[in-house]
Amino acid sequence: MAKKSGVCAFCGRKASEVRLLIQGIEAEICDSCAEQAHAIVKEQFGEDKKTYSRKGLALKKPAEIKAFLDQYVIGQDEAKRTLAVAVYNHYKRISQKVEADEVEIEKSNIILVGETGTGKTLLARTIAKMLNVPFAIADATVLTEAGYVGEDVENILVKLLQAADYDVEATERGIVFIDEIDKIARKSDNPSITRDVSGEGVQQAMLKLLEGSVVNVPPQGGRKHPEQKMIPVNTKDILFIAGGAFDGIERLIAARKRTNVIGYGAGGNEALDKDNMLKYLSPADLKKFGLIPEIVGRLPIITHLNPLDKDALKRILTEPKNALVKQFQKLFAMDKIKLVIEDEVIDFVADKAIEFKVGARGLRSIMEAILNDAMFELPSDINATELVIDRAYAEAKLEKSGLQKLHVGD
Repeated sequence: MAKKSGVCAFCGRKASEVRLLIQGIEAEICDSCAEQAHAIVKEQFGEDKKTYSRKGLALKKPAEIKAFLDQYVIGQDEAKRTLAVAVYNHYKRISQKVEADEVEIEKSNIILVGETGTGKTLLARTIAKMLNVPFAIADATVLTEAGYVGEDVENILVKLLQAADYDVEATERGIVFIDEIDKIARKSDNPSITRDVSGEGVQQAMLKLLEGSVVNVPPQGGRKHPEQKMIPVNTKDILFIAGGAFDGIERLIAARKRTNVIGYGAGGNEALDKDNMLKYLSPADLKKFGLIPEIVGRLPIITHLNPLDKDALKRILTEPKNALVKQFQKLFAMDKIKLVIEDEVIDFVADKAIEFKVGARGLRSIMEAILNDAMFELPSDINATELVIDRAYAEAKLEKSGLQKLHVGD
């Protein structure tokens, strides 16, 4: 072994200037240079990035997928079953090795229809979490046709590429959730004779993504960097899940069923569920609403999410792994304060969410309004060990916050 020099061969610092000097056969290296070298190796081979399986997914059966969703999403059993089967078949299709004479399975993208706050985004995000595949959310409302102010449709894939740390192979097996797809419906049921660049135009541009084709994706997005090298991404195996509230589509369903939302089916043979007309949703209703037939055809799996009743909202507050009550209890516990929320408060919060018509998304706003004063004051109170929230306290804090007045005013 070479004689110790007492100096790092890379940076030249002496042993007294570093924490550790590692002896090699011909030279020495300090701990700082060793760490930098390790970082360079990881960057070169992508070891510091989130890794996604390249040898096929450990795909669960549909019943197992639904059981996983049940841990995070309350209710919506029909939507979960539909999603579980669709996702299972999609990733089976990816793993299929097609021979010349074999049947090739086509991709089945999904569209979720439901009121705001019923769990559309949460379902898609949870599916991606379970599969360990890249996931991106795209807002359809900001998209425009190429050449107009706004985001290009290709930017949807930019977000997925970024979520995969620019791993193209992982990107091509990811999931994209296109939110607010109902907002790009064309303005009438007739084909447009003028430009509808944020409606029908976007739908037309979106077709090539949904059907499966090689798309040149600008890694930085948009046209602001025309010199950037495009990255080709094949969308053939990317699963697209579209979601939207489709406000007013119930009237179209009712008209198709030859009734109104408070009546019965034609001839009185079929009693309709007037509180949940979405269960009768069909592709014809989506086309009537303003989605072009080609888009509807490329989103062949249609499912709906039921409106959340009081019981569902109460369960959302308390049961899931990431239930809101558990989150707030954890926050207070970090300050060594035990948070006790009485059952009557859970009832009150659920009632207010229904009154405000905000669905599960609004539960957090209500809880924040009730607990905000306590979260401000108690961390500084060295004697505080427990906080009990009863209905009177909740009502008083919600009234003080002004949140109730805001919704009443709406």
